[in-house]
Amino acid sequence: MQQSSSSSVGSVGACGNTYDDSTQALKRRKLEEPQKQPLVAEPGAIGLDRDDRVDRSVAFQVRKLLNTITTACASSNKRAAAASGDERAVLRRAAHALADFAKQEENVDVLVAEGAIEVVVPLLSLFQPAEPSYLEYVVTSTGGEEIEKEACFVLGLLAIKAEHQHAIADKGALQGLVGLLKQHVPSRCPPGPGASVARRAADAITNLAHENVGIKCRVRSEGGVPPLVALLESFDAKVQRAAAGALRTLAFKNEENKNMIVECNALPTLIQMLRSADMGIHYEAVGVIGNLVHSSQHIKKTVLQEGALQPVIGLLSSKCAESQREAALLLGQFATTTDDYKAKIVQRGAVPPLILMLGQGDVQLKEMAAFALGRLAQNADNQAGVVEAGGLRPLLELLESRNGNLQHNAAFALYGLADNEDNVADIVRDGGVQRLQQAELIVQASKDCVQKTIKRLEEKITGKVLHQILYTMYSSERVIQQRVATALTRLAHSNDLKQAFVDRRGLQILVEMLIEGKTPTLQAEAAAALYELADKANATAPQDFTPSVPQPPVYLGQQYVNNPTLSDVTFVIEDRKFFAHRIALLASSDAFRAMFEGTFREKAATEIPIPNIRYEVFERMMHCIYTGSVEVPDELAQELLQAADQYMLDGLKRLAEATIGRGLTVASLLHIHELADDYTAPQLAHSCAMYSLHHYKEVVEAMPAEEVDKLMRRMVPMLSDSLTRTLVAVHTAP
Repeated sequence: MQQSSSSSVGSVGACGNTYDDSTQALKRRKLEEPQKQPLVAEPGAIGLDRDDRVDRSVAFQVRKLLNTITTACASSNKRAAAASGDERAVLRRAAHALADFAKQEENVDVLVAEGAIEVVVPLLSLFQPAEPSYLEYVVTSTGGEEIEKEACFVLGLLAIKAEHQHAIADKGALQGLVGLLKQHVPSRCPPGPGASVARRAADAITNLAHENVGIKCRVRSEGGVPPLVALLESFDAKVQRAAAGALRTLAFKNEENKNMIVECNALPTLIQMLRSADMGIHYEAVGVIGNLVHSSQHIKKTVLQEGALQPVIGLLSSKCAESQREAALLLGQFATTTDDYKAKIVQRGAVPPLILMLGQGDVQLKEMAAFALGRLAQNADNQAGVVEAGGLRPLLELLESRNGNLQHNAAFALYGLADNEDNVADIVRDGGVQRLQQAELIVQASKDCVQKTIKRLEEKITGKVLHQILYTMYSSERVIQQRVATALTRLAHSNDLKQAFVDRRGLQILVEMLIEGKTPTLQAEAAAALYELADKANATAPQDFTPSVPQPPVYLGQQYVNNPTLSDVTFVIEDRKFFAHRIALLASSDAFRAMFEGTFREKAATEIPIPNIRYEVFERMMHCIYTGSVEVPDELAQELLQAADQYMLDGLKRLAEATIGRGLTVASLLHIHELADDYTAPQLAHSCAMYSLHHYKEVVEAMPAEEVDKLMRRMVPMLSDSLTRTLVAVHTAP
């Protein structure tokens, strides 16, 4: 259908596509043309011998045919009425031979270069009466119908190439074609010999005007619209289809042509054609109407007032997929008129066939069905009905399509469905949140639409909607439990996290899903959900994992670090002395307090050897004790963690943990987690767990499956306990 459509969610972009099948229509009609004549006319009639047909070039043969036509026309005493039967036979055969050449696209330029346009165009008017009228029916035949038909067919084939359209029109083809339409327009009597001429003339106009604004206007100026409208009532179904096809092309993005078609009272006939059992007729009719209403609100209202709605809905069940597609697109257009029409379209039965179309193999059919449902879903009264009729799941599945328009139309429809509170639980239960989050969308407009849909769902997860969703967690189906728990990590508000993940066991569901999941995809979803939950919980009530420093009664300050002034104890590290002050050490940790106040020999010693720490590490440790802070370089962080654990320096330990945690990689994950266990470093263990969840895919790719399983079983329970404490703390906080 020659129409483009758009829908929007704020700044969301186009939902539809542009369709123009006039060329396809011509190709279809070319196949209908009987092949009664040989490739070139009989040699005796035109002057070519058989060796010419076989050995001479196409250009030579075309030139001979054109000369034959020119000679025959000149000898007919200027008017076809005076042409003899033999002359008409020569013209018919030559024109038919030209048509056979023109059917091969590679020959078109040759025909034009040899002057085919200049020779063929006059054939259109050779047999026309001096004053043709389409108001009265004349049953007599001019005898030139076959020649006129072949001439129309040749020009239509040449016009397939856009670069030749204006040349054909400039030579007077439009006047001739419109004259033929007027001459053969009678439609209320049985088909006469001119029916095929009218059909070919309409086809030629279709191709000449295809995507050519200037020629569309010239057809109107030449008076071509009224006879085309009249031909819609022809007894010949092929003529009806051809006339509708031409009107369809003329109406595409041309407001003046649209208005004239409506003013010529085409709508009542077109609407009746929608009910035709002939698939070709109702396909062309719905195409014309679609182009008439596109971007023309006043025509859209007129079409609806004329009663087009129900027959268009009926076409959704047509056996013709193209008609179904056009009808769905047209319903999407109708749905933009008023909310009342959105409701009427649903009430009159459009939703079930549209949903069936979503499951068809034809991509364009699915695209237009999703487009129509998207428009209908922007009405509050329709949203629950679309879900109840089974539209949710196929729309979610379309997000996985690799077609950008199809993805966007589905996303826009889902955005509408998410606006109804009654649909939220269904979206969550059917895995809609996961599909929205994981969809690999092609265009930015679709990504924006999906984000707005998720935001809309978040806003509705409260009160009765939350209770409805939480109730589904009692389902006996584990997959539903998992979908709900996963979705709530994204959608639930912080004040509701305890209820969802502690009271209703959502956290346990996610942990089991990660550790016992039957598929890698399921485990990856659980990892992502646990990470999001932990991130949200920590942001709401941060655990005491941030780097901090000890708070002793006094810091001696930087000037006393390794200063012999007032020093009362000396440490020996790697044969180097380090001067210290017992008062600073006693205030720093229980380990030094036990060393200097207990029964250890260091109590009375003036020099104390430190055998297991490097001087550089010891120096930084003492700097932290004397000043309350110290820079922890990456290369010393693990040794400082060990020293901090040995001397019970909690502040230094946290600083070291933070540095190590920031440098985590997949390759170092196992080693660092072991380090956290060895030195009782909860912040570091927490960092390892969060890193493994956040980078779950990379971890799985880098490690054997059994190692990943072992690692998760060690990490996740600790994280689960930590999360439980945090969620309870958030809920009980004033």
